[in-house]
Amino acid sequence: MEQATTDSGWRGSQEGWLEAAYEALLESGVESVKILPLAKRLSLSRTSFYWFFKDREELLDALIARWRDKNTGNLVKQSEAYAETLAEAMLNVFDCWLNKDLFDSQFEFAVRSWALQSPDILAEVHAADQTRMEALRRMFVRFGHEEGPADVRARTTYLVQIGYISMQSREDIALRMKRIPEYIAIYTGEVPQQRELDRFFARHGYKPE
Repeated sequence: MEQATTDSGWRGSQEGWLEAAYEALLESGVESVKILPLAKRLSLSRTSFYWFFKDREELLDALIARWRDKNTGNLVKQSEAYAETLAEAMLNVFDCWLNKDLFDSQFEFAVRSWALQSPDILAEVHAADQTRMEALRRMFVRFGHEEGPADVRARTTYLVQIGYISMQSREDIALRMKRIPEYIAIYTGEVPQQRELDRFFARHGYKPE
């Protein structure tokens, strides 16, 4: 069994199978996440799959858990991260939209597409939406907004970004960075300070002209 838990083992690894499933989901949708095609992708035997997962459904459950932990978990963490101002707190959230390690937009699109075919996955997506918007609402309340306005601002912030993802919108990075101060001002009612923007740009490797 020790050999089976390593990538070099002849059975592969649980993470290797999960990564192959993730790649297949992004490339071709959930219908492509099947054991035999994944085995061929990994150059492994079909039977080796069963060392790590009971069946295809368990693999799909692991994919959803990975999506939930990464996209929802990190968005919540970013909304709770230390910030001196609401504008800075919103920039922390915006890190998710620019850093795939925090929030995987392609994964998000693939899961939402999957939800169109599955009531169970649709319920997972709805639950994630509520958790994320609630985290953003708490962020606004933390910086002094009343419950009602905080809820509307949270929904506006979140639903615009989901719209970007659902429409598969693509923006030049310079254009997107140029728009961010206005987004922050609209969402929070605060104009971000230059030092806050400078820190945000720096952590994303962007240098304004």
